[in-house]
Amino acid sequence: MFTVGVVQENCYIMRRDGSDRALIVDPGDEAPMLLAALDELGVQLDGILLTHTHFDHVGAVAPVARATGAEVWVPEIERGVLADIMRFVPFAGIGPFESYEAEHTVAGGERLSLAGFEIDVLFTPGHSPGHVTYSIPDEAAAFSGDVLFQGSVGRTDLPGGHWPTLLESIGTLIDTLPPETRIYPGHMGLTTLGAESASNPFLAELAQR
Repeated sequence: MFTVGVVQENCYIMRRDGSDRALIVDPGDEAPMLLAALDELGVQLDGILLTHTHFDHVGAVAPVARATGAEVWVPEIERGVLADIMRFVPFAGIGPFESYEAEHTVAGGERLSLAGFEIDVLFTPGHSPGHVTYSIPDEAAAFSGDVLFQGSVGRTDLPGGHWPTLLESIGTLIDTLPPETRIYPGHMGLTTLGAESASNPFLAELAQR
């Protein structure tokens, strides 16, 4: 896990034990550091997976893709955001970031076979319209982007955000994945789905259903 950029976004590089192939999830910024880490690991990057396209999750996509030749998987609804990223940066003085035309789109329901992993794509909107979560069942792991955090949840006051939809998406994760699933979020620390179900104050509405 690398925490990068001005809003401290979590980017993940993952590989099977001993493998020379890897994936990266949400390269948000600081491309030179991420590329140096790939070189140090001695791995070939097989893919770049994006949970959503807010600037803090995609700022390093273009330079990492260009340097490694890795293809990009982006939520289908948000492909146009990545292709014109500075148009969607809401704050002055952020960037500039390079746009990128993704090779692949996901909408939820797909199973990706990449770098030795079998990855289920779950549609989890609410923080952004096309947001997805990447679940790796045999590792009991899920990359939740900005849907679910340790003790918190993603904000819904940005364009396309919607609290009831976000809550429904979190409910989908709870209903679909086992409680021991490790949550690798886009911000803050690692957690488990069971821990958040039991103690996350933002999920009180779900507990009442």
